[in-house]
Amino acid sequence: MYLPKHFVPDEAAVRELLAHQGASDLITMTPEGLVATLLPFEYDPEAGEHGALIGHMARGNDQWRRPVQGEAMVIVRGPEAYVTPSWYPAKEEHHRVVPTWNYITAHVYGQLVVHDDPAWIEGHIRRLTDRHEAGRAEPWSVDQAPAKFVERQLRAIVGVEVVISRVEAKFKLSQNQPQGTIEGVAAGLEARGRADDAAVAAAVRAHDPHAARAGRREH
Repeated sequence: MYLPKHFVPDEAAVRELLAHQGASDLITMTPEGLVATLLPFEYDPEAGEHGALIGHMARGNDQWRRPVQGEAMVIVRGPEAYVTPSWYPAKEEHHRVVPTWNYITAHVYGQLVVHDDPAWIEGHIRRLTDRHEAGRAEPWSVDQAPAKFVERQLRAIVGVEVVISRVEAKFKLSQNQPQGTIEGVAAGLEARGRADDAAVAAAVRAHDPHAARAGRREH
């Protein structure tokens, strides 16, 4: 990953991204070439030295059967948004501005471990479901489904675990721009209101290096 120093997040931000991701791409190199599947993952920070990403896939998806050459990779995505140069103060000064794309992502590398154990898979499914059902007035639970039905469903999937060896994360949020530009980008995103705009605007403000330096001076 191309990773200029402006866009390198701290470890706490990376852990937050992994803990709150949605679905991510599991990519493996096999003797037949690259294979990828979009899967919902849960992050277990206590597994191994660097944590693990835990998911599942359909038994009929043969990616889990194919021998993996080297490490597996999971591409985790946070919010992203198009940034128009119309939000830059410099546009009114000299017009030497161009559009860009702000985004949050992480490339997670590690060993792929397959779990063909119904008890292991059920535990994962319960944790994953509980996380995504949290906050609903009447959250759905695995226990609401008939036990025999659940057993059949569990036999139709296999568990996959990426034991993390390293993470390359990039939070590209206009940190390399002057403070006025950063404020213009955040305000423009908040006003536009497309999907992900509010989340990207909040991230731009949270990772504003000028604000961080100002905070250090105040203390």
